[in-house]
Amino acid sequence: FPAFNHRFLQSFEQNLLPEERFSPRDLIRKVQERKEELGLIIDLTYTTRYYGREELPPAMRYCKILTMGHEIPNRKTFLRFRYLVRRFLMANKDNDKLIGVHCTHGLNRTGYLVCRYLIEVEGMEPNAAIELFNTSRGHPMERTNYIQDLQRR
Repeated sequence: FPAFNHRFLQSFEQNLLPEERFSPRDLIRKVQERKEELGLIIDLTYTTRYYGREELPPAMRYCKILTMGHEIPNRKTFLRFRYLVRRFLMANKDNDKLIGVHCTHGLNRTGYLVCRYLIEVEGMEPNAAIELFNTSRGHPMERTNYIQDLQRR
């Protein structure tokens, strides 16, 4: 589950230095540099303004789950996320393709759903899932409501 943020919106790019810009092509290139391949992107932003499906390779799957920020994702959102992940993993059991997940900052909604999946589907202990996400992402989840909800699971 590589987690990343949204920094794809072209109108933002005029305010960024070239080395700060990051497009879907950059994401794919970075993953390829690691000798890995993205097979699915799950977009959790509550907008369609950041980038379009057409900016991704045709073979890459893309799924949008409109997820409000600052609020704990509801059961329906988690069930949709779980379904997409399980379906992708079953269809790709013979390869090592990755599932990229992002929200606006790639932390809270992303971290919550990835951790909840690890807890409820993979059986991981909540604090271990949170620590794994934080370490892997390189920046910890920040919203207390998300963390506390995960710790109660």
